[in-house]
Amino acid sequence: MSTTLQDQSRISDTHVAGFQSLATPDDVRRRLPVPPRVEAVVRRGREEIAAVLSGADDRLLVITGPCSVHDTSAALDYAQRLRPLAEAYADDLVVVMRSYFEKPRTTVGWKGLINDPHLDGSHDIEAGLEIARRFLIEIATIGLPTATELLEPITPQYIAELISWAAIGARTTESQIHRQLASGLSMPVGFKNGTDGDVQVAVDGAVAARNPQSFLGIDGDGRAALATTTGNPDSHIVLRGGRSGPNYSTDHVAAAIQQVSRSGLEPYVIIDASHANSGKDHRRQAEVVAQIAGQIAAGERGIGGVMMESFLVGGAQPLEVPVRHPLVYGQSVTDACLSWEATAQLLGDLAAASRARRLV
Repeated sequence: MSTTLQDQSRISDTHVAGFQSLATPDDVRRRLPVPPRVEAVVRRGREEIAAVLSGADDRLLVITGPCSVHDTSAALDYAQRLRPLAEAYADDLVVVMRSYFEKPRTTVGWKGLINDPHLDGSHDIEAGLEIARRFLIEIATIGLPTATELLEPITPQYIAELISWAAIGARTTESQIHRQLASGLSMPVGFKNGTDGDVQVAVDGAVAARNPQSFLGIDGDGRAALATTTGNPDSHIVLRGGRSGPNYSTDHVAAAIQQVSRSGLEPYVIIDASHANSGKDHRRQAEVVAQIAGQIAAGERGIGGVMMESFLVGGAQPLEVPVRHPLVYGQSVTDACLSWEATAQLLGDLAAASRARRLV
């Protein structure tokens, strides 16, 4: 027996340096419970987003915020500025704050607040999970619903109850694991088109997520479990451009709506003004939003929502891990973002476009 065990040790986990136990999802939830006021904000956000994307609410969904949260103080500052505008434009817009904690990397790089919250390469994930959960509670306390991308299939057990909208990114939209995950999530989920620009993989993902699924997961105690879902009726697609070019034009929107309609989905899409639709250029992103607003004002009802990457300071700054020099407060360390001033202007423009659409 001992020989067998020794033999197994030579062929198991040969490229794993070690394992570190984490607090269970239930442990973290007990330490950071959801207050009733926060629960109400999350629930209202989910209901309003679902209503917009089903056509029951004629307002425009706007998801705006940092490409990724690396400094929770600056992101809270952003939320404090966003909340009054969300209230002012509430008749025309459903405003949701982008709160992304996990960053997919094409090769390598900083993977986000949850994976490396101290920006020093220590990968203190347990601290990252708690920081992210506390941040979401604080944003909801301010009165804003939040949106995030769900990248790791275990992360939702720790934070999903605080999220009003979730994205499945372009790199994972074709992943069976993420389609299964989305089928059990409690909030509307948007599938982004593939990195090559293929919209059909996102449509297929949304359809798959609407169906019941059974798959391997973990429960609240952190144990391996069989997860069985009923399907998510609020899955939909997000146009974000691709290697083939942008896909936010009138023709692209019309083609995408035909695709989703043929697949039995509601004829609404969200357009991501960043990423390949703007070449990750924050200045170009403002132009893209303006053109989308023009389509909406002209009566395009198939555009249910718009996504913007936005922070306090426009552009982006390089990030070297570990951080050796002070970072610019309120400026992105990943994709370049719109400045706060540009964001405030665009929110007003989108609200005006939403009002104009009602009259067409």
